[in-house]
Amino acid sequence: MDITTLALLLMIPLLMWRIYARVKQMLARQQSLIWRHWMSAVFFPLFLAWMALTMADNILAVSCLGAGALAGAWAGHFSLQGTRFEWYGPRVYFTPNMRIALVVFLLFAGRIVYRGVEIYLGNHMSAQELMSQKDFVQSPGTVLPLGLMLGYCAAYSIGMIRWRKAHPADTGPELT
Repeated sequence: MDITTLALLLMIPLLMWRIYARVKQMLARQQSLIWRHWMSAVFFPLFLAWMALTMADNILAVSCLGAGALAGAWAGHFSLQGTRFEWYGPRVYFTPNMRIALVVFLLFAGRIVYRGVEIYLGNHMSAQELMSQKDFVQSPGTVLPLGLMLGYCAAYSIGMIRWRKAHPADTGPELT
């Protein structure tokens, strides 16, 4: 085993731990800003539709993207039920359900790390030919976690918009 391959194998757990720590930090308590929710509610479905249109010739990829998006939307709805909300005067804060969000984001990050390892090993071992960029992007192993993440983010943002409209910030109890 080459020393660089050994170093890569030692770095992968550290990289995944860093991704985990960063995602966990992103999912901490945060202020609910309606413009952010709207931006996510518009951007993620548009990106999902664009991805589906670019893969229109590959039925399996579009099907996996759609299945991932549906599963992600279900997970987003389920995660919204476990979200904690807090009012501080006119400001609303929320803490997302950490477990569901971590699973969704780490599945996608794991796929990207897997691709990086595949490229590295393909360059150093030349045992097999690498997947082309198009094949990688349209492979079920990539579009399923991508659809899951996009569906989750879109559904969660839409749910947050609906929740904010049903619970205006100035009617919440004052916490001290």
